[in-house]
Amino acid sequence: MTTNEPEHRTAEDLLNAVGPAFSKLRRTSLLEVENPISAKDLSRTLVLNLVQQHTRDSAQEITVGAVAELLGVDPSVASRMVSDNIKAGYLTRAASQQDGRRTVLHLSPQGAELMARLRRHQRDAYDYITADWDERDRLEFARLMLKYVDSLDRLGERDPGDSSRDR
Repeated sequence: MTTNEPEHRTAEDLLNAVGPAFSKLRRTSLLEVENPISAKDLSRTLVLNLVQQHTRDSAQEITVGAVAELLGVDPSVASRMVSDNIKAGYLTRAASQQDGRRTVLHLSPQGAELMARLRRHQRDAYDYITADWDERDRLEFARLMLKYVDSLDRLGERDPGDSSRDR
């Protein structure tokens, strides 16, 4: 064991390492498994995941404007991202059932297959990366990761004057 391993780092060092670790996760884990998803399709899944998640979990209609808001990007950027997914055959546009003046987005069968493939790759990557972990640790990490993700919604509820974010 080296002093760089988590058991020998200070709490401050561990907490400061979380952000870079998440960045590395996104960049590498899905590109370095068998039959990797292309970098282009991986970036497309940002939009596809939003469409899939919001239509499945909340039965919401999702528009280009909603994609922009959820990704925190300019509407013109979201429009280009959505158009790219439509050209690739992963998304379709349809008239809103709630307001016929709006256009909503749906996964195409090809988009649903790409997302299923992404989920399989994510699971394969997790299984490979944690293969030498104790089963209890693998499940605990998965549980804590899901708890972390479920807590993300609270980020938008922060008080702008809250100094705890400046730590």
